[in-house]
Amino acid sequence: MEICKKTWPEYFEAVLSGKKKFDMRVNDFKISKGDILVLQEFDPNKKEYSGREIRKEAIRVDKFNLNSFSQKEEIEKKGLQIISFE
Repeated sequence: MEICKKTWPEYFEAVLSGKKKFDMRVNDFKISKGDILVLQEFDPNKKEYSGREIRKEAIRVDKFNLNSFSQKEEIEKKGLQIISFE
């Protein structure tokens, strides 16, 4: 399965360069090991996609809850997931 998610330019570049090998997201979608995460570069200032994409295979998916984070209510409701890729 392919899952598309928007990614801000600085994170997109970090993945593209190989410096970032995981993605942490609110647990509001289904993803499993072997699925393809399609990261679509999105400029939050212009509120538009650049058209650049990166496809990464999920090699591990960990889900857990946290008591505080920048989206406390959303995380308390849905939890978090960390997606590792090659």
